[in-house]
Amino acid sequence: MSPSLSSTPLSILPSASELKNGSLSQRNQEIAVRALSRDGLVVLEDLIDHAVLDRLNEKMVKDAYELQARKSSPYNYNKGNIQQDPPLTEEWFSDEIYTNPIVMQVTSNTLGPKPSLRFISGNTALPPTESSPPASQPTHNDADFDHPTIPFALVVNVPLVTMTPENGSTEVWLGTHDDTTIADQEGKHGERGSGSIKKHLLDARREIRPPAQPVVKKGSIMIRDLRLWHGGKPNLDKDPRVMLAMIHFASWYRNSMEVEFAEDLAERVTPEKTGLEIAATYVTEEQLIRKYLNRSYGNAYDFSQTEKIEGIF
Repeated sequence: MSPSLSSTPLSILPSASELKNGSLSQRNQEIAVRALSRDGLVVLEDLIDHAVLDRLNEKMVKDAYELQARKSSPYNYNKGNIQQDPPLTEEWFSDEIYTNPIVMQVTSNTLGPKPSLRFISGNTALPPTESSPPASQPTHNDADFDHPTIPFALVVNVPLVTMTPENGSTEVWLGTHDDTTIADQEGKHGERGSGSIKKHLLDARREIRPPAQPVVKKGSIMIRDLRLWHGGKPNLDKDPRVMLAMIHFASWYRNSMEVEFAEDLAERVTPEKTGLEIAATYVTEEQLIRKYLNRSYGNAYDFSQTEKIEGIF
């Protein structure tokens, strides 16, 4: 790895015509795919109207304080970082956020036609309190299982506000996705600290290409290889920092997770309208509102394959 490579993620600013058509130019498509191949991450700027983000952010910040107040808060690694699902109902659903055609174009170019959307949740960095002082997640890999060495899953992150080091922008270790294995990690799948990268590997990597906490502008969408090393950082600001997370899997990847939507959204998330194979189950809006803040979190989710090919690779 060349020491001259930057630790700052590459960003693409689509033109007005690209945004209008919902399609990147061939040049920008190539840049996005090559950034994902080299760095394991790319940022697509100016994809979402700020008013759409503001409205959802107000709702999810209110929900975040409700979750924080619970005796058993759905935290990941430390209590300043909680997993938080968005309300997937007609009232709160936005095509710009969840089924953005430019995002689908990039993920399908990388993973192959019609990726499968099987996970929608969120990560919220909470301001510190007396009972929850500032703390970082360990640097970890979300692929905390024996996984393929080729791209098989991309995380689509949508920050609802501009992310900065002050409000807990995620620390990323660019280029760590393409040669990482389960042997690099501490802990087992299902344990709270699973996926943590071993210290001597972090020390060695820091000398080659150190991590960064990038500023990600409001309205941007960040696409990250699931295998990339990363870690949540403390939010030292006064307001929660909400970041949505969706996962697109390659069509050949055999995962069994499903996303629960309100039944009124069934016609909006079809493959014909989204270009995605969305693994969906549907409930009434009343049922979804009752359940969406009470789901499993953290390592209760399994991103591995239900069936593996043995004896060939």
